[in-house]
Amino acid sequence: QTLARGVGEKLLARKEWLATAESCTGGLIAKLCTDIPGSSKWFERGLVTYSNAAKQELLDVPAEVIQRAGAISAETVQAMVQGALRRTPAQWTLAVSGIAGPDGGTAEKPVGTVWIGWGGSGVAASCSRFLFAGDRDTVRRLSAQAALQGLLALL
Repeated sequence: QTLARGVGEKLLARKEWLATAESCTGGLIAKLCTDIPGSSKWFERGLVTYSNAAKQELLDVPAEVIQRAGAISAETVQAMVQGALRRTPAQWTLAVSGIAGPDGGTAEKPVGTVWIGWGGSGVAASCSRFLFAGDRDTVRRLSAQAALQGLLALL
């Protein structure tokens, strides 16, 4: 809540909007933002693009990016950020894709692997890979926290 409130204060002061593109967090970041009274002044929308098809249809993530790099990759998260900026009126966005568990991990991408991306109008998309320990709920909460911290730092 504190991080979401900080993001909201920065965006409100700038008269700018946030849109989120979430996969493994399933809308948790949008929930944290919209739990704050008055967030309608800075939170534009949240897209839950859990499936690969949703990433392609709603965010224009190229199918070949997902096939080549996988849904949990820097390339996919960067494409999610760019797609959210193109497809919404928001000036800022963050995107999250990962493996929350308890299954679905591989040796290359174990459970807890999460890619988070951030971007803004006129700001190149950046992303970071995280490896969070814990159960499904913990991985999702830590992902939301890292996403909001990263955006706050960018703002």
